[in-house]
Amino acid sequence: MEVFLIRVLQFILAISLLVLLHEGGHFFFAKLFGVRVEKFYLFFDPSIWKWDGSLFKFKPKKSDTQYGVGWLPLGGYCKIAGMIDESFDKEQMAQPEQPWEFRSKPAWQRLLIMIGGVLVNFLLALFIYSMVLFWWGDTYIPARNTELGMKFNKEAKALGFQDHDIIIAADGDSIKSLEWGSALSNALRAVSNAKQVTVLRGGKEVVINTPGNLDLLDMISETPAFAMPFMPALVDSVAPGSNPDKAGLRVGDTVVAVNGVAVSSWNEITDQIGIMEDVYNSNEAPSGAVGGAPLPTATVVVRHQQAEALDTLSIQLTVMEKDRLALGAYFHNPYTDYKKRHVDYSFFSAFPAGIAHGARTLGSYVSDLKYVFTSKGFKSLGGFGAIGSLFPATWDWHRFWEMTAFLSIILAFMNILPIPALDGGHVLFLCYEIVTRRKPSEDFMIKAEYVGFGILILLMVVANLNDVLRWLGVM
Repeated sequence: MEVFLIRVLQFILAISLLVLLHEGGHFFFAKLFGVRVEKFYLFFDPSIWKWDGSLFKFKPKKSDTQYGVGWLPLGGYCKIAGMIDESFDKEQMAQPEQPWEFRSKPAWQRLLIMIGGVLVNFLLALFIYSMVLFWWGDTYIPARNTELGMKFNKEAKALGFQDHDIIIAADGDSIKSLEWGSALSNALRAVSNAKQVTVLRGGKEVVINTPGNLDLLDMISETPAFAMPFMPALVDSVAPGSNPDKAGLRVGDTVVAVNGVAVSSWNEITDQIGIMEDVYNSNEAPSGAVGGAPLPTATVVVRHQQAEALDTLSIQLTVMEKDRLALGAYFHNPYTDYKKRHVDYSFFSAFPAGIAHGARTLGSYVSDLKYVFTSKGFKSLGGFGAIGSLFPATWDWHRFWEMTAFLSIILAFMNILPIPALDGGHVLFLCYEIVTRRKPSEDFMIKAEYVGFGILILLMVVANLNDVLRWLGVM
């Protein structure tokens, strides 16, 4: 419960900050051009019966703007007078045009008002990335220092990759790191688009010709995955009283076989456990419930530390969350042994490095959007739960600001998409007006707003439904 609350608090803080500044971008340009802003809200405030939906509100004296906080945490709201938006205020639009209204201003001013939020979010992301580098620097394990290299699946081996290869370049561009998380994702993304991949094999550089159009989702979701960091089959810790402990597994043991299949890495052990998991979960009553399938037992051959003879152990598997099975022991993570590199940045040098990092992040995100239009990509859409799970389980300001910058880039890009009801939809119609010198009719704009709003609600429902299905173990 504590982990859940920490993640929720980080998520709410990050989203609140981003929404406030996004709407503040619209507010700034509206005020700059003399446009009246009627409401400025964090979160939406749809009324419920006799309640107007505001958790908090106030209106300063001699101000046209009401400030407040709504009860529905799905975004923010900057109601600009004389503009067709999610308020669908037809009554105001039916009145004669006023000089302080959005619709009375030149197209170029209206365009700047509409892109103000996106501009603020994008600049904010670059600023945060720069300040993170200035304050904490950049600490990472260079790809060449990953001495044990990668563990590849059969599809990768068919292309010419071998276990323990270290991926160091894709189409001549150096791979920075192969660490778990975004670094590994970036490396695999580069490999998926590359025609040639350079690996370090036995101390020598070897070039592997690749198709250039590998499916990144397949590479990541396959079991086993296309490439994962090579994890040795060396036992690092065994909990006292656990099933492995009772069976005789000890720290320092090396697992050499599981269920008669020779293994040389933790990756291969998890593959064999995965096969047992599939069989176990195919029963009608899994989860070790009374009357359900008995927990399977793995036959594990180990070599004890400082012993030549092999020992065969029978270890009953452990049920993790969502019917996931595990051996119940922890294996050594070689990334704790690899030599790290740390780079410090001065205040001024942090800005070009932060901008470059932000540009790469945006490029990677845009590149991955093509997968949304595939069945796997559609299923991979995530809602508030998926986003919240990206935050760390403990309060880590470094990670918090990195995630906030990442979400700011996503918010900027998603809002500029040419979908009615989003900023990008308004920008599209404004560009049409600038080119043709004709305004779309108000009736058309209202209908487009309804369509766009419907699309957004549908996407939100699907994304959050995916979260629920993943939590239930259906997906």
